[in-house]
Amino acid sequence: MPGLTIGDSLPNLEVDTTHGRINLHDYVGNSFAIIFSHPADFTPVCTTELGAMAAYSDRFDQRGVKLLGLSCDDVESHKEWIKDVEAYNKGKKVLYPIAADPTREIIKQLNMVDPDEKDPNGQIIPSRALHIVGPDKKIKLSFLYPASTGRNMDEVVRALDSLIKASKHKIATPVNWKEGEPVVISPTVSNEEACKMFPNGFETVQLPSNKDYMRFTRV
Repeated sequence: MPGLTIGDSLPNLEVDTTHGRINLHDYVGNSFAIIFSHPADFTPVCTTELGAMAAYSDRFDQRGVKLLGLSCDDVESHKEWIKDVEAYNKGKKVLYPIAADPTREIIKQLNMVDPDEKDPNGQIIPSRALHIVGPDKKIKLSFLYPASTGRNMDEVVRALDSLIKASKHKIATPVNWKEGEPVVISPTVSNEEACKMFPNGFETVQLPSNKDYMRFTRV
């Protein structure tokens, strides 16, 4: 879909939420933030996802990451829905705000419109979208799922950990990487620089090309 994508600045919108009216840039502040949309209140997959976000809230807090949900229903509907979410999730509280978008303008600006689905009145609805936003207010990563497929929260956390590490060090994370495993050093970093940047040292994998670009370290 065209519109907001990786590297773009988050629109500085004013939104009504279950925690009152907030400004997106002020809300993100100097933190990473996750903004995630749902097709509708009182729907089964969305209820499981909001509950999972609540269940994982301690992990996000440990990383200093803020959460903001979004659905096109109004704030009062959200507040009633939260009761169902918490009941399904064995009482785990939904402590993050959920934004309302009854006019569908916010989902357009955040590139969260489902390209195929409509509500019973024929209006556009949100896709199952998720943006990870950096402290610089830019989109760092986006997930986009159809309404039929719920997210994998462990993958959200894994990707978030990768982004946070890459923001602090000149590294990238290899396929299927998990927290605590070795990372790869950016090809833009010379071996001399790597020795200074990574005091734990690094290991170079020998390959047929004899190019020393596969360098692993721990940070």
